[in-house]
Amino acid sequence: MSKSKAEILTIGDEILYGQLQDTNSQWMSAELDKVGIKTIRKSTVGDSREDILVAFKEAEERADIILITGGLGPTNDDLTKPCLAEYFGCEITMNEAALQEVSNLFASKGLELTEVNRLQAALPVCCDMVSNKLGTAPGMWFERNGKVFVSMPGVPHEMKKMMIDTVIPQLQQIFQTDVIFHKIIKTIGIGESWLAEMIRDWENNLPDHIKLAYLPSMGQVKLRLTAVGDNLDELKSQVDRLIGDLRQYAGKYIYGYDSDQIEEVVGRLLLEQNKTIALAESCTGGYVSHKITSISGSSKYYQGSVIPYHNSLKIDILGVSEQTLLDHGAVSEQTVYEMANLVRKKFNADIGVATSGIAGPDGGTPEKPVGTVWIAYADGEQTITRKLQLWKDREINIQATAVALLNLIRISLSKSIEIKQ
Repeated sequence: MSKSKAEILTIGDEILYGQLQDTNSQWMSAELDKVGIKTIRKSTVGDSREDILVAFKEAEERADIILITGGLGPTNDDLTKPCLAEYFGCEITMNEAALQEVSNLFASKGLELTEVNRLQAALPVCCDMVSNKLGTAPGMWFERNGKVFVSMPGVPHEMKKMMIDTVIPQLQQIFQTDVIFHKIIKTIGIGESWLAEMIRDWENNLPDHIKLAYLPSMGQVKLRLTAVGDNLDELKSQVDRLIGDLRQYAGKYIYGYDSDQIEEVVGRLLLEQNKTIALAESCTGGYVSHKITSISGSSKYYQGSVIPYHNSLKIDILGVSEQTLLDHGAVSEQTVYEMANLVRKKFNADIGVATSGIAGPDGGTPEKPVGTVWIAYADGEQTITRKLQLWKDREINIQATAVALLNLIRISLSKSIEIKQ
């Protein structure tokens, strides 16, 4: 038995042309990871005999397991089967077991087996058939020099059943696999480079069998710890201890783990403290409200929102002072201060939050360029305001403002817990 490395090869012009999205390789690598098989590369090649044969050769040089999807249809542009026969140096003949499966499938649907579909049961004589219970194209299993090639249909539900029923169990019998455990630590409100500098000593002291990856996204950085070993419980305990140490370095930026979302964490904090919230969104146009209400059970803490995009509505609906708008403008600390406090009172909520800014791509001035945004949080005892200087992309600015405001709510609610304790 040996350690295993896998490569996934997707065949089809439709993938390269962007006409079809490759979801197969993502699913396959996730399933391989669960059983300790590391995917080292994913490749896509078009419907070209020469390119396919080169891809086979290169994959065999790199990996122990080569998993292929696509190109098994009944038409002339489906080249995977003849290319595999050529690559392994064997002829294609009718496989009686495969023919019986295809015949049974057509009979079960009350259809006549066509000659084209009958030919799908012809397989290279040097492969083992992989049963396809959901379609007409059998899979093919080849072994040579300690390497395994498996060819499967590109139809996702057919491929997935083959993988789960046959391919993964057989691979586990042949190859030695490690236990792999992933843990995601989610941080917010700090950039990747600053976070890396902050936790440098902690990272440098990680054991050799536990690796760290930085996965930045809008206003957030995910830290992925990947532990490899023989015992899952032991790996989990080691990772838990490391996370405890990490909190000493960057605890105030950690808001959750694995599948946690910032809006979900905010919702839990509101529920725990039995508080309600209302929003006044100008530049975000209701996007923050959408994020909050995307969480099941949000009606227990979400009171409502108003989107006073124009100044007249800020005055007429919320009651923002006309003089405030004249003196400071809509995009100002003073305006969001009033908006947050007024929406809290208007909706009889414990907390009011507000956004106002220049999302772009136009509308900026030298004093207030595109990307200038103010946010505010008010709870009756304090009002906190923050100025954001973002980018020139409208969609990015809306999303970044939402993340910043949700984080401001999280920080404020977390401090409330600390004060009570």
